Amino acid sequence: MVIPKTVVTDAATIPPQQELNLYWIPALAGIHLGAVAALWETSWAAVGVCVLLHALCGGFGMCVGYHRLLTHRSFKCPLWLEYTLALLGALCLQGDPAEWTAQHRKHHQHADEPGDPHSARQGFWWSHMLWLLWAPPKESRRAIARRYAPDLLQVPFYVSLERWHRWLTLLLAALLFALGGWPFVVWGVFVRLVLTYHCTWLVNSGGHAFGSTRYPTNDLSTNCWWVALISYGEGWHNNHHAFPTSARHGLMFWEIDFAYGFIRLFKALGLAWDVMTPPAERLKAAAQ
Repeated sequence: MVIPKTVVTDAATIPPQQELNLYWIPALAGIHLGAVAALWETSWAAVGVCVLLHALCGGFGMCVGYHRLLTHRSFKCPLWLEYTLALLGALCLQGDPAEWTAQHRKHHQHADEPGDPHSARQGFWWSHMLWLLWAPPKESRRAIARRYAPDLLQVPFYVSLERWHRWLTLLLAALLFALGGWPFVVWGVFVRLVLTYHCTWLVNSGGHAFGSTRYPTNDLSTNCWWVALISYGEGWHNNHHAFPTSARHGLMFWEIDFAYGFIRLFKALGLAWDVMTPPAERLKAAAQ
């Protein structure tokens, strides 16, 4: 894995103390219960808001912003666009950019081995969501962020997001309520978050359990077409673990990769450059 030079990558790991996460347990329970209100608070406009925000926050924010840009630096873009993508990603309530980036870099360094935050060798449900509920204490999480994402913690914008990123969702909820009442809030916040959570988590679980393996890697990563379809291309996970700094995860022409399509759109508009993809000879050699 290639990560910024400021990141320490020796073999030592953060001490593996774990405890019940007293934030995530009630938060996830409340969000899932809130989504149930869609049985009563529904309109086609509200469903449309959910789809739009899922694409903006989940597709552009998480997949392009948090993952391919901030974590792997697979392309470059103007700073205003980077910050916009980070804000959209923060609206997915999966942690601030530095925390998310650090956990994912740690996952790549120790994929499916001791030290991996969500090793698939500990079972499907652990890698899917239980790892969030039984997590390192706050100080250990901060140590992980300092160790694996010091490049982001040197940027005042990301340091401030660490403190107030959750408030963005409350501001969004207030705006949605003003625009369309409770149906917009239920679908644009609760339903969207539940869908985005499980699409993201299926990359960690389904992307290490179902599908096929094209490239030899020291982990359980697979290429799973249906996970790729619901996660904007992130389900081509074996491709990604073989070439982690590649902006393109769907490496074959039939492998649909919406997130890479978004990056190509940015490039066509002059908003992205130095887009990293593996050369053909490396693809061929790695598959042998």
